[in-house]
Amino acid sequence: MTGRRKFLRGVFAAATAMGTTASLPFAARAGALAQHTLLVLNPGHFHAGLTLRSRDPRLADDVYVYAEQGPDVENFIRMVESFNHRPTNPTRWKLHVYCGPDYADRLQSERRGDIVVISGKNNTKMASIQKFHDSDFHVLGDKPWLIDTADEDRLRHVAATKPLAMDIMTERYQVASRLQRTLAKSPGLFGEFQRDGSDPAIYFKSIHHLYKIVNNRPLIRPQWFFDTNIQGEGMTDVTTHLVDLAQWMTGDDAPFDYQRDVALEAARQWPTAVPLDIYSKITGLDEFPATVQEHVDNGALQYLCNAAIEYRLRGIPVQIESLWNLAIPEGGGDSHYAVLRGTLAELIVDQGPDTGFRTRLSLRPIHNSRRYQRSVSRAVDSLQVEFPGIGYEADGEVYRIRIPGALRTGHETHFAEVLEQFLAYIERGVWPRQLGPDMVTKYTLLVRARELSHRAPA
Repeated sequence: MTGRRKFLRGVFAAATAMGTTASLPFAARAGALAQHTLLVLNPGHFHAGLTLRSRDPRLADDVYVYAEQGPDVENFIRMVESFNHRPTNPTRWKLHVYCGPDYADRLQSERRGDIVVISGKNNTKMASIQKFHDSDFHVLGDKPWLIDTADEDRLRHVAATKPLAMDIMTERYQVASRLQRTLAKSPGLFGEFQRDGSDPAIYFKSIHHLYKIVNNRPLIRPQWFFDTNIQGEGMTDVTTHLVDLAQWMTGDDAPFDYQRDVALEAARQWPTAVPLDIYSKITGLDEFPATVQEHVDNGALQYLCNAAIEYRLRGIPVQIESLWNLAIPEGGGDSHYAVLRGTLAELIVDQGPDTGFRTRLSLRPIHNSRRYQRSVSRAVDSLQVEFPGIGYEADGEVYRIRIPGALRTGHETHFAEVLEQFLAYIERGVWPRQLGPDMVTKYTLLVRARELSHRAPA
């Protein structure tokens, strides 16, 4: 065991035994601009750490962590330490860690801050969100908030009342997705979403990998990540982001309502086989625990993580697939494919082997002409303020939208951008009126689709 690891374990042991908050020796407190303090609840997912990837002058450098003792909180601390000690733009978070079985009650009673960040076990997440929301904390919660229908009432209550509770939807901050949405709202280029035909008007396909590199290190996932009773199934995982994108691409100021705006048509799930050697690399465990043994077949865990769903959103046909492969191939990465089909053109975001795993946005008109090209040129010129430096080039009958490197930010940076937006809403004291209803619609669709996927075919 390294000296640093011994130190960390000593801090956790002292915190638990003494019933006090232990401070790790990071840099000094924030300056006078800080207005808010973060409280991190039992950070069992690396997304909790990624929210701290960048500093914000509105936040105090002191961060209070309340958690179970164990590897989850240790991994969180290592990630935050790496941000504090990186050579370029280091952060200066000062972590105060309390470990004990009463960690949630301790956070609530001490009230060291005003914002609770929740990113961990999903089977108890919605109850925790309601607990702190009803205690007058603002809550920023990682997805998914629901993994089944049991907590729907909690969700509706939290979404309809103050203070602010918001989920972390990072895909909205991807520049290619932002441009795709903006161009789809241009009637002269895109027209309207197609509502008829054999192909869906919105098609999203996302491929992720169970073993991957995050923050330049192999990602170690907690063992409960593979327990669908805690983590949830594929329908309520990455699929959440894709359902959110569909609402964001098509929505306006009118809130979505599940009963009025959604017609669920089909849903299915299927497993990825995870051999023990890969499982061990991901979790650090030498064998499958008893909690998942019923899903082990021929030496591999049949992990129910893949999902597909078809539905109509305000009459617009949507089809979504979210897939998990075992490991990223050499030189590869996660893949994303998004098609918006309009009456005048298709807008396509592609990220995969053909693009060098770099997002590419294409505009494919149904009927190309010089007049249409002039419309493309005017549209690109009009977006220079919001997207400085973008351009386009013709590639046969397709227009490739050039996105300068300065506008491209990685997935890991988007968590801090979500936190920045969250803080802006808090400071204004108001937030979009559709935020709560849209969350309810999204999670209701996902848990109903999960139920549908378990029904035997007629």
